[in-house]
Amino acid sequence: MNFLDAHRIVADFKGGTPLHFLLATSGTPDKLDLFLRAAAAKRGHMAKIRTLPFGTLGQTLLTEPVAGEAEVFCLFPWDFIPEVDWRSGVPSAPADEDALRNHALAAAEQIGRRKSARVLYVAAPIPPLFADWTAGANLERWLGSVVQSLGARLLPPECFSLASYLANGSPFAGTLLGQVAEAVIDRAISAPPEPRKVLVTDLDNVMWSGVIGEDGVEGIHFSPEGIGYRFFLYQTLLAKLQREGAILAAVSRNDEDLALAPFRAGGMTLGESDFVSIVASYNAKSAQIAEIANRLNLGLDAFVFVDDNPIELAEVSGQLPTVRCVQFPPNDEGIPRLFAELSELFARATVTGEDRERTAMYRRRLEGMAPSEAQGADLSTFLRGLDMTLTLHDRTTGDRARAVQLINKTNQFNLNGRRVTDEEVGVTVANGGRLYGASLTDRSGSHGEILACLIDGNGVIRSLVMSCRVFQRRVEHAFFAWLAGQDSPPGALDFAETERNEPTRQFLKDAAFQGTGPISFDAARFAEDHREDMGLFALYEP
Repeated sequence: MNFLDAHRIVADFKGGTPLHFLLATSGTPDKLDLFLRAAAAKRGHMAKIRTLPFGTLGQTLLTEPVAGEAEVFCLFPWDFIPEVDWRSGVPSAPADEDALRNHALAAAEQIGRRKSARVLYVAAPIPPLFADWTAGANLERWLGSVVQSLGARLLPPECFSLASYLANGSPFAGTLLGQVAEAVIDRAISAPPEPRKVLVTDLDNVMWSGVIGEDGVEGIHFSPEGIGYRFFLYQTLLAKLQREGAILAAVSRNDEDLALAPFRAGGMTLGESDFVSIVASYNAKSAQIAEIANRLNLGLDAFVFVDDNPIELAEVSGQLPTVRCVQFPPNDEGIPRLFAELSELFARATVTGEDRERTAMYRRRLEGMAPSEAQGADLSTFLRGLDMTLTLHDRTTGDRARAVQLINKTNQFNLNGRRVTDEEVGVTVANGGRLYGASLTDRSGSHGEILACLIDGNGVIRSLVMSCRVFQRRVEHAFFAWLAGQDSPPGALDFAETERNEPTRQFLKDAAFQGTGPISFDAARFAEDHREDMGLFALYEP
């Protein structure tokens, strides 16, 4: 919407429902007036706008809201840290980073107490305050996470114009006034939705960086530095939501002792007692969420599910469509958007003593809950849309380092848990055996080599492993269907139960596998039963 569009809309608009709201911002919003009235008119409202005198935002926060008046706060970095206001220049004294952060937290707390406020935030650039420029970048990123805890909606940094701000006090770029006005009016007319009650989170690569079943407690990261930073930030947000009455639960494809190990080792922001339940199994996550809802006597529309894996999100969404599914971002840049979405979903006007005690009460209801074995959603359509390519490698000759590494590292999808040396593999293939690998790509990129299978000269599979990164994609079914179609397919598997290989045990429940110890493999039956699984992939044999 440009100036001429806005002028025409306002000129043609007659009547409409009055929309009374306060636009609170630290700059001068005069240039926005026409665009605000046009954006309101497009929605059938006659805008009645109250603005603040320049520089009085802080004083307004100390006053009571006006009855019947919506409040939209359009904020900039200097509303939290005055020292970064461009109009004041670079401070002459060295910046005290701790003092700046404490001031920002105090300002955020003050805004957060004003529960009627609907917040917009422009992440405008800030002037240099520190000798080390990275300190300024870290401060901006940290401030973004603080703002998102208020449930703020982000506006593009381009909405800020330094030239306009210095010239007349208006911080808004003229070319984006229409976009700013639309966002303000959306905030002004939208009543805060009923807050969600339960946040169910995945663990691996969501609560921490890494896979606990493969990396161990020592190999995962959740500290405020390096690759653990965004996971630390996520835990701090969940801790805040829990203090404000949200219920936290976790659902993980894992063994229970592994899922609990990081919590019991200490050092994380969140502890085991902050969750009403931590459900670890290899069954459908939708079934676990449904069981939690049933035990808590809550509707599924009260639930939010966070996972980094789009397949898990699709499974839950397909089976439980009223659960709000949110993807954990693959990099730090996605954290502000995640914080904004979750903060808005769980925003509460007031926090009562009952809200704060709800976790302990609900934990008692979930004591002794066993993982549900109910079937999950059919993911065939979703999986076809991933454009997956499964590349089959014959590693019998040539480089087999990755295949041997997989056999010796993977625990959960592992035929028998036995480790092998490169020399032992060499002996097996020299005696007529075969070694296969498989790598996977999809529309999001490459997952690398994710499967290894060692078959001895008698047609017995001695080692079979698959990375947990590709659970739920039916890779193992497609691979065995391909294997069944090869000359002289294997006839048996050297299976042994371990403490960690429940996913393998579930796979071997297929009717084509029979017996215990050495398990027989009916290749013809498997190929017939799993044609559709092969169809989920483009198969490539280099």
